[in-house]
Amino acid sequence: MKQFLCEDFLLRTETAKKLFHDYAKEMPIIDYHNHLSPDEISTNRQFESLTAMWLNGDHYKWRAMRANGVAEKYITGDADDYTKFSHWAATVPYSMRNPLYHWTHMELLNPFGVRQLLDADSAASIYSHCNEQLSQWRAQSLLQHFKVRALCTTDDPCDTLEHHKNIQQSAFNVKVLPTFRPDKVLAVEDGTAFNAYVDKLGAAANIEAGSYRQLLDALRSRHDYFHAAGGRLSDHGISTFYGSAFTAAGLEAIYVKLRAGQSVTPAEAEEFKSGTLHFICEWNQERGWVQQFHVGAIRNNNSRLLQSVGADAGVDSIGDWQVAQAMSAFLDGLDKKGKLAKTVVYNLNPAYNEVFATMVGNFQDGTVPGKMQFGSGWWFLDQKDGMEKQMNALSNMGLLSRFVGMLTDSRSFLSFSRHEYFRRILCNLIGNDVENGELPGDIKWLGKMVQDICYNNAKTYFKFED
Repeated sequence: MKQFLCEDFLLRTETAKKLFHDYAKEMPIIDYHNHLSPDEISTNRQFESLTAMWLNGDHYKWRAMRANGVAEKYITGDADDYTKFSHWAATVPYSMRNPLYHWTHMELLNPFGVRQLLDADSAASIYSHCNEQLSQWRAQSLLQHFKVRALCTTDDPCDTLEHHKNIQQSAFNVKVLPTFRPDKVLAVEDGTAFNAYVDKLGAAANIEAGSYRQLLDALRSRHDYFHAAGGRLSDHGISTFYGSAFTAAGLEAIYVKLRAGQSVTPAEAEEFKSGTLHFICEWNQERGWVQQFHVGAIRNNNSRLLQSVGADAGVDSIGDWQVAQAMSAFLDGLDKKGKLAKTVVYNLNPAYNEVFATMVGNFQDGTVPGKMQFGSGWWFLDQKDGMEKQMNALSNMGLLSRFVGMLTDSRSFLSFSRHEYFRRILCNLIGNDVENGELPGDIKWLGKMVQDICYNNAKTYFKFED
């Protein structure tokens, strides 16, 4: 029986061990999509407790605690930090075979050096041990410890980006860049919230968005603002792609209805989203940006927790919208105009892995290796089984060797262990093929391929150093 979380964790063959230890392990990190706070990076936050660093905002852990019968008071409520931590610790043994069990112990081991299993009995000693190190592991030192070279936060177009600017003007040696996330301007189903957001956007751009053309001007102004602040990516959280035809007159008429406080039909909402997102994607191509699409989540299912806790409460799940035809129409509409930027698409429903993997292959154009990317296993799929299925689909339908690899998609500064998790899984996948005689044992080439997927491809693709 192998020891849990030993140095060869998840590595089943000698080839896998060599690929990980000799090639993957020490590679730096480019984390091109996460939800870290630029404020906390800029101010080099010193966390008040392990709970503040590790549990606050982590809806993965919240879901597990609720499933284990923990009352909301001890999850997102007003209980003190240690009490919340103790309830998480008591939940951990029940999370076996959930990726949280692996992540939890990897994050305690690195950076805190804790090898003891977390449970109700060990909670107090582990909490005390980690809290004693909090002055050492502040926001910036954690990023440096994990060898992060660049990371991209997720930011609303209205954001001032003051914290990004402060970081860039400081001596901190990690690139922290903003990502343009204009989801709220597409959320037309709630007319009140939409109009309040448009007013806010107009104020940020100093443009009164009285017409649809002016709305686009305001959005474009903020897109330019992000570019000047170092932004080189947009990100879009969508249930499915919007492939509807649109016209300038039609978009203007829909916008007039929205600004008048009138409801729009599903067809009008689809046209508005399709057209507006299309224009943003044109700007991405013109600016040389990379665009990301996170597709397939059905959000805020539990209205009670949405009301009491707010969005990102851990009550989102996998949706099942049809995606292929609209995705084809949307990407083709950009491609035929020569306006399709480098694109990463992330799939949340594993039933559509091969759909996504084959669709991106339709729009490779020979200008950039791996221009169209089938992104890493996302959210409910960023675990061992989900990662393997994503990489197998990509391998079967495209070029795994051109893959830009892993990202954390996290709000936690400890989640960079997920890059190690991914690298171990990647090396094990390739190592198994070699041991089975399905790939040649050319360690030099395979090692290069592993290093490319772990870091080099992302460095070349995103060009943050440029």
